[in-house]
Amino acid sequence: MKYEDQSLQALKLGQQTNYLSQYDSTLLQGVPRKLNRQDLGIIEHQPFSIGCDLWTAYEISWLNMNGVPQVAIADIFVDFRSENLIESKSFKLYLNSFNQTKFSSFREVERVIQQDLQHCANGNVVVKLHPLSNYTSQPIVAFSGDCIDDQEIIIDDYNFDANLLTDCTENIWVEETLTSHLLKSNCLITQQPDWGSVQIHYVGKKINREKLLRYIVSFRQHNEFHEQCVERIFCDLMRFTSPEKLTVYARYTRRGGLDINPYRSNFEPFPTENTRLARQ
Repeated sequence: MKYEDQSLQALKLGQQTNYLSQYDSTLLQGVPRKLNRQDLGIIEHQPFSIGCDLWTAYEISWLNMNGVPQVAIADIFVDFRSENLIESKSFKLYLNSFNQTKFSSFREVERVIQQDLQHCANGNVVVKLHPLSNYTSQPIVAFSGDCIDDQEIIIDDYNFDANLLTDCTENIWVEETLTSHLLKSNCLITQQPDWGSVQIHYVGKKINREKLLRYIVSFRQHNEFHEQCVERIFCDLMRFTSPEKLTVYARYTRRGGLDINPYRSNFEPFPTENTRLARQ
């Protein structure tokens, strides 16, 4: 997938850049969500009514007023209705610009990050900054539901193909949760691999697990941002399976001290806790 747009051509992503250590909010860059949504035909009306892009930022540091370095971890919730998603390299550069900057308090840093991200996203963003002590007993968890990865099938085509979901339902009404750790796509700009796990919770006609797995694996050479892949999965499942209720939640592995975890649903709220999977 390629989008010819000036907003992408201007990104620092894929370009050689210098790391600044003094606070600079202009380092943040947004990517219009409409680019992907236009391709999906959902610019005006999205099939999901609940969702956010949950980021975990592990590399946040600044100086207190005495010049002593401080460190923290942040949970960042970017509303799916925001005009832009946050481009990850620019986010990394931005956070690094805090490194040699003095701030008066923990909460000032939290406020500044939230304010800057809201401006970049042009939408609602919530930032929760945590001391490291909050993570000393954080468990590694697993997605709930049935994992569909251990199927005895042969796959020899890794080109994205939504039509793999054709006739993928049975005339049996179910509510179930299916998971896979075989989601892999590539960055839209750099083609670097993005590794993820995906959880699909639905109420509707029973989905054929082999066809679903083949579809997920077909993302393996596909070029899109994390958030865009999740919205594509949601739209394709709505198109081919017509469920009454649907949630798609993906958690991706960390890059540059950041992980991205997009969540889209038409019926259930986002989980209240930001828990980590084994590869995170």
